[in-house]
Amino acid sequence: MSQDMRDAILIGGGHNGLVCAAYLAKAGLKVTVLERRDVVGGAAVTEEFHPGFRNSVAAYTVSLLQPKVIRDLDLAAHGLKIVQRRLNNFLPLPDHRYLAIGAGRTQAEVAKFSRRDAERLPEYERRLDAIADVLRALALEPPPNLTDGGWLKALPELLRAGRLGKRVKSLDATLRTDLLDLFAISAAEYLDRFFESEPIKAVFGFDGVVGNYASPYTPGSAYVLLHHVFGEVNGVKGAWGHALGGMGAITQAMAKSAAAAGVEIRTGCGVREIIVEHSHGKPGRAVGVVTEKGEVLRARSVVANVNPKLLYERLLDPAVVPAPTRERMANWRCGSGTFRMNVALSELPRFSALPEPGDHLTAGIIIAPSLDYMDRAYADARAHGWSREPIVEMLIPSTLDDSLAPKGQHVASLFCQHVAPTLPQGRSWDDHRDEVADLMIATVDRWAPGFKASVLGRQIKSPLDLERDFGLLGGDIFHGALSLNQLFSARPMLGQADYRGALPGLYLCGAGTHPGGGVTGAPGHNAAQVLIRDLR
Repeated sequence: MSQDMRDAILIGGGHNGLVCAAYLAKAGLKVTVLERRDVVGGAAVTEEFHPGFRNSVAAYTVSLLQPKVIRDLDLAAHGLKIVQRRLNNFLPLPDHRYLAIGAGRTQAEVAKFSRRDAERLPEYERRLDAIADVLRALALEPPPNLTDGGWLKALPELLRAGRLGKRVKSLDATLRTDLLDLFAISAAEYLDRFFESEPIKAVFGFDGVVGNYASPYTPGSAYVLLHHVFGEVNGVKGAWGHALGGMGAITQAMAKSAAAAGVEIRTGCGVREIIVEHSHGKPGRAVGVVTEKGEVLRARSVVANVNPKLLYERLLDPAVVPAPTRERMANWRCGSGTFRMNVALSELPRFSALPEPGDHLTAGIIIAPSLDYMDRAYADARAHGWSREPIVEMLIPSTLDDSLAPKGQHVASLFCQHVAPTLPQGRSWDDHRDEVADLMIATVDRWAPGFKASVLGRQIKSPLDLERDFGLLGGDIFHGALSLNQLFSARPMLGQADYRGALPGLYLCGAGTHPGGGVTGAPGHNAAQVLIRDLR
């Protein structure tokens, strides 16, 4: 190997790219990460968006980040500190009542609305936790890769499928049925099996539409709900937390870990195309990249930490992409109906349901009082382009982290659903972003009077902004919908579930691979293990 030949070039310095690079370098491989923006982190970055106010720009909360990744990359030693929310969720209601969800409080809170639901809650949590434990274990290994490469290639996949079957078999018959149902049915149908009161169904059902452009009554939304309970914070399963300094603190710690292991990280270095070379009638092989500035960089492998659709349709000549992959990407479903805002506040909001400051302001504050409200929001967005009564989750991270705002002032993250990834009638998000941002702030103001007057500044990220800024096609935070036909061995497609791409030398390590989206580090971890085996 020549002196300047790299073992791997990673396209995209988002969190999975940094995780993958760090593992590769720790295994003694020579690695370069290329990031288009001037800062690494992808969608997990912290920026000043108004003078004196900093916040997590896109990704905004911690739970799904794999504890193994935190340990292996020694992120704490590189500056990462995560604190737990004092409450998980706060749901204000139109009659000025509320539901607060958090350790030691949930059952008593639910009993305010239904004693029967409070009694059913432990069984619901037991079942979901048992299933989540199985899926947590599966998150850190490649799923069985369905190939047509003969017995030699099929044998490891059969063994992997056998291990999977063993894990599923460890569940009792009721839980195995639940697991099957969770992949196929709606969040509403699953929640109806346990609960009768709307508030508890709204809090849990919200997880079924987060980043998912769908109604909670849409089949498959139950799995999205399950995907969001995989997480843990500081050893507490199902908890949600905040990284001190914002989400950028996670990726800065990852970048420091990677650099300490020997990774070369280049920012302001976008990739224009992947170089594919042919020899002796063999399939083309990925051998390097051409940057947007025209520099040619060569490597034994090219690893894409981007949406698979972006990889195969924009970074590769269509002529070298096999026809099945081209067809799959033409039908790859993206677009999560997300409208993201960061807001600088002169004071904390006062909710009509609970006006005084308290632990509820550290929680995920959900403005969506029922499943029917969420269903109407989805139908309205499909017809109009955005919901006139939208779903808003608000976090106020400055209640846990005083480094983000001037003393006595605050920052809020508004994670807004439902909006159409692409507006109907050919309209552009650039012409409607401020109108919709006004609506989102007015929506919060209806539940917390005075909120609008407290807004000092705001940053708006429409689905189009999220695509342009972070490569999230259609604003899709998951790099592809978490639907049954885009999960597990079918993510991103049958035959590529093991992080090996459509061409020799090409690999994928982003959220468009198993186990999917969220700031987990799992795809980067898993892809690195495959690459290390192949490159050795």
